[in-house]
Amino acid sequence: MAGKDLIIMREKDEMRNWTRSTRAQGHTIGFVPTMGYLHRGHLSLIEEAHKHADRIVVSIYVNPGQFSPNEDLSTYPCDFQGDCQKLKAVPGGVDVVFNPDNLYAAYGNSSLGSERNGEMREGRLVSCVENKWGMGHETWVRVENLEKGLCGKSRPVFFRGVVTVVTKLFNIVDPDVAIFGKKDYQQWKIIERMVRDLDFGIKVIGSEIVREEDGLAMSSRNVKLSPDNRQRALSISRALSRAKFDAENGQLNCHELINAAIPKIREAGGRVDYAEIVEQESLEPVETINKPVVFCVAAWFGDVRLVDNMEIDIN
Repeated sequence: MAGKDLIIMREKDEMRNWTRSTRAQGHTIGFVPTMGYLHRGHLSLIEEAHKHADRIVVSIYVNPGQFSPNEDLSTYPCDFQGDCQKLKAVPGGVDVVFNPDNLYAAYGNSSLGSERNGEMREGRLVSCVENKWGMGHETWVRVENLEKGLCGKSRPVFFRGVVTVVTKLFNIVDPDVAIFGKKDYQQWKIIERMVRDLDFGIKVIGSEIVREEDGLAMSSRNVKLSPDNRQRALSISRALSRAKFDAENGQLNCHELINAAIPKIREAGGRVDYAEIVEQESLEPVETINKPVVFCVAAWFGDVRLVDNMEIDIN
């Protein structure tokens, strides 16, 4: 029921012990990993988790491993208390919020951690990929082919960081089911592949994109858009919707669909990082739509990078 009391855990062993005890009582555990600053899209993941498990864990952890040195970790929005209030109101509730301090702390020297999970240097918070201390985290998990395209082209350390922290969280939380949003389509597919290849006994489920009433895909980064850029950013979902409509009405040439979509985003003031139509499982680009595909777009509006996608299945 809504209003369930939250258990907030910060220690790995405490989280592991809760899982073991809960599973021994015959419960199944659903897990929703987040970086906080929750919105309705995140809450929909929790609602999906309730369909597959009777105990729910949500992690709130801003992962420094997926930020490159030129990306400012400290500007990622944060509202832990507000997040907890939202979680208490979710239908069915949340049992545990796992909010660790620093999963990448230099082992044996916790003073290198911080309240935002990174490392302080010259008065600013930086990603752990800059760590030069020699005692810190140096083991990474990669899904070598799926991470190369799309977002991986312009963010070369991003998926290394995502997959590593998810692996760590899976080892700590040990859920039966984990829910990921399809807005980050490549991330979802990469985690699916990692779970398969490393024999995790976890079912990974992709949950549909949640959009604002005007079509903008919900994202924690939307709050950083100016009102003008917020309106301009609607060009992404509109271009994707038009491409899907055209494909369903016979335009199956991917080159033509992409070349029609990109100008719509550029004319609205967006800087397109990529616009690609790829096969849904391999994420390999396709020339003609004759199988289920997904049209993926990343674009900048001002200094905010947004991603969105639409699945297209003409069968």
